[in-house]
Amino acid sequence: MLTQLLDVFGFLSVLLRGGALALQSLVLGGVLFRCWVLRPAQGLWRDKGIAQSCRRLTFWSAMGLAIMELFYVFTSAAILMGTTGLTMQDVVGAHFFIAGVAAAGAAAIVVAAITRPKHVSAVLLAASVVILSAFVMTSHAAGRMEHRPMLIGLTAMHQAATAAWIGGMPYLLLALARSPEVRTAQFICRRFSRLATLSLMVLVGAGWGMSLVYVGSADAAYGTTYGVMLVSKIVLLSVLLVLGSLNFLIVCRLPVDAAGSLPCLRRFAEAELGIGFTLILAAASLTSQPPATDLISDRVHAAEIAARISPRWPRLLTPDRSALSPASPLDWSPYGTRQSGLQSFVPGASLHANGPGDIAWSEYNHHWAGLIVLSAGLLAVMARSSHAAWGRHWPLAFLGLAVFLFLRADPENWPLGPRSFWQSFAVADVLQHRLFVVLIVAFSIFEWTVQTGRTFGRAALVFPAVCAAGGALLLTHSHSLGNVKEELLVEVSHIPLAILGVTAGWARWLELRLPSDRPRYILAWVWPVCFVLIGVVLLNYRES
Repeated sequence: MLTQLLDVFGFLSVLLRGGALALQSLVLGGVLFRCWVLRPAQGLWRDKGIAQSCRRLTFWSAMGLAIMELFYVFTSAAILMGTTGLTMQDVVGAHFFIAGVAAAGAAAIVVAAITRPKHVSAVLLAASVVILSAFVMTSHAAGRMEHRPMLIGLTAMHQAATAAWIGGMPYLLLALARSPEVRTAQFICRRFSRLATLSLMVLVGAGWGMSLVYVGSADAAYGTTYGVMLVSKIVLLSVLLVLGSLNFLIVCRLPVDAAGSLPCLRRFAEAELGIGFTLILAAASLTSQPPATDLISDRVHAAEIAARISPRWPRLLTPDRSALSPASPLDWSPYGTRQSGLQSFVPGASLHANGPGDIAWSEYNHHWAGLIVLSAGLLAVMARSSHAAWGRHWPLAFLGLAVFLFLRADPENWPLGPRSFWQSFAVADVLQHRLFVVLIVAFSIFEWTVQTGRTFGRAALVFPAVCAAGGALLLTHSHSLGNVKEELLVEVSHIPLAILGVTAGWARWLELRLPSDRPRYILAWVWPVCFVLIGVVLLNYRES
C-alpha cells in the first residue's frame, strides 16, 4: 500500500515543504518584526492591540510549523521503513529526522515563549536560529561536498532575508490595520521599509552566490529543470520588486499624504505578500530537483527548445484510444529495471515511455484547454468595452474546461480507462488534475456571479485568489515521462502558464482592492491579456 502512495506523497511532499518554509518565514518574520519594528515603536501608542495581534499570528504559525514538521518527518520515516527495509533506529539517525524534530521542538518553544510578553526576545531569537539551522540542514547546501561552509552560510542568509521581508509582511498589514493614529503607521512603515530593503539586498546577494555554484553557466540555466525553475523565481522576484518599489515610493510620500497613501500601500502589500509566498512554494519545488551543475549529460540544447516551441497547428481531433499504451499497474516496482542513460524516476510513474498515441492524447487535452481559455480571455477583453457587455459571461467557459479535464484528461483512469475513480487518486498527475478541476469550478461560478452583479463584497476575491493559487500549484506540477529531457521540455511550457496565472490573479485582486481609479483601469486590462496569453501557450503545447 505504501508503494502505491509514493507517487502522491512525492507531490504532497513538495507542498508540505512549501508550507513548512512559509510557516518558518512567518515565525522568523514575526520574531524579527517584534524586535526590529514593534519594540522601538512601543512608545508611540498605549493600546496593545498591535502587539497582541502580531503575537497571536506568531503563536499559530509556530504551532502549525511544529505540527507540519512532525507530520512530514514521521510520514517520511514510515514510507522509508515500508519500502527500503530500514528500521526505526536507522531512520532516527538520518539528517531529515534530526532536523525535523529540532525544528518542531524549537517551534514549540516559540509557542510557549510568545505567550509571555516580557523578557522573551532572547529566547525567541535563539529558537528562531534553531529553526533556521534545521531547515538549512536539509537543503542542497548541507549535502554538497564542495564549498559546503560557504553554501550553508549563503542558504541561511537567503532564508533569513526571505523571512524578514516576506514573513514580516503579514505583521506589517496587521500593524497598519490596527494603528491608532497616522504617526504610528508612518513609523512602522519606515522601520519595516529599512528592514525589507536590507533583506532584499541580502536575499539577492546570497541567491546570486548560490546560483554560481548550483547553476554555473547559461546553458545550465535553460537546459536543466533546476535552471529553468530558478529563472521562473527570478521572473516572479522581478514582479515582486515592482510592487515593493511602489510601496517604497508610497512610504516616502507618507508624511505628505498619509491618509490617501496608506490604503494603497496596504493593497500593494497584499499582492506583494501573495507573490512572495508563491516564491517560497517555488523554492520548495526547487529543492526537489538536483542542482544544474550535477546534470551534465542530459541537458537540453537551445535548438531543441526552439524546435519544441515553434508554432504548429493545434491537435483538436480525438486520438485513437487503441494507440494508447496499456495502463501501468499501481503496484509495480522500479527496482531491478534498467534503462540506458540518466533517468528521472518518480515512484508510481508509468513503467513505459510515452508512445505516439499517449503524446497525441496529451497534446489534444492541452490544445482544447487552450482553445477554451483563449475564448474566455477574448470575451473578458471584449467585456471591457461598453458595446460587448454580454462578454461578462466569460467565466462560464471555464465550466466547460472543468468538465473536459475531468472526463478526458487521464485516459488510463475513470471514466475512460481501467482504473476506478478512487484508484486514480493514487497517481500524482491525476490527483493534481482533480485539484485543478475543483479550482476551476470554484472560480468560474464565483466570478460569473460577480461579473453579472449577483454577488458583491469579498466573494469577488474568490476568482483572483483561486487563479493565483492555481498558478502557484502549477509550479509544483510534474510529469513522469521517462527521462529528464522530456520533463524539462514540458516544464518550459508549464512555467510560463504558472507565471501568467499568478500575474492574472494578483492583477485582478488589486483591481478590486485598490481605492485609486487610474491603476485599477490599467490592471483591468492586465489579467484578461494574461488569459489570452495562457490560451496561446496551451495551443502551442508540444510533447514531441
